[in-house]
Amino acid sequence: MHTYPDTFSDVVKAAREKTDITVAALAEKVDRTERYVYRLENEGKKPSYDVLFALIRELSIPSDLIFWPEKQTENSERAELIRMIYRCDDRAIAVIKATAKALLETETTEDA
Repeated sequence: MHTYPDTFSDVVKAAREKTDITVAALAEKVDRTERYVYRLENEGKKPSYDVLFALIRELSIPSDLIFWPEKQTENSERAELIRMIYRCDDRAIAVIKATAKALLETETTEDA
């Protein structure tokens, strides 16, 4: 069973650390100060809708993790991959598609 962070602050901090982004970089991406992001992560500050939206998108946070943390997420690795794909440009999509196709062909060949 996967353990989820207990609070919004924990969710944001864990997501930021998982994506290996600094507080400064995240602050720039969501158009806020470093102090503001620090307060979100460590002091329980609640963001406005606009900032929440930006955080969810920038950190690829599953919205269920914020709104229904007790809900079990099936196939979380796949769901995370899909969220990441939505952020890719056309070139990256082509690379992902070719890689997936090659992996599937290899898997089929090895099973035979």
